[in-house]
Amino acid sequence: MSERTEYWTAHVAAAKQEGISASEYARRHGLAVKTLQYRRRKLNALNKTEASLQAGKFVALHVAPGAAHQNNCSLEQPSGLRLEMSALPSPEWLVAESRVAGMR
Repeated sequence: MSERTEYWTAHVAAAKQEGISASEYARRHGLAVKTLQYRRRKLNALNKTEASLQAGKFVALHVAPGAAHQNNCSLEQPSGLRLEMSALPSPEWLVAESRVAGMR
């Protein structure tokens, strides 16, 4: 986690713990309220994405009949997005794609 992310994570957590509005917290700490609200939304989205990745750690893989002899593959996301590829992508690419897909 970057220093900037740690900085804003600490402020977002402190504002929540104090139980006051973002504008009041920002005023007390000399922060821009819009930046605090933006960071809170970004951190919430990141937490949801990480939680969904953890919850969906295993996915079903279906091999179509005769697919073992083909030199292409497809990846279908729950959203309906379908990617057609001429070769199986690397595991690192698949992880990155699953993270991006969770943000859509």
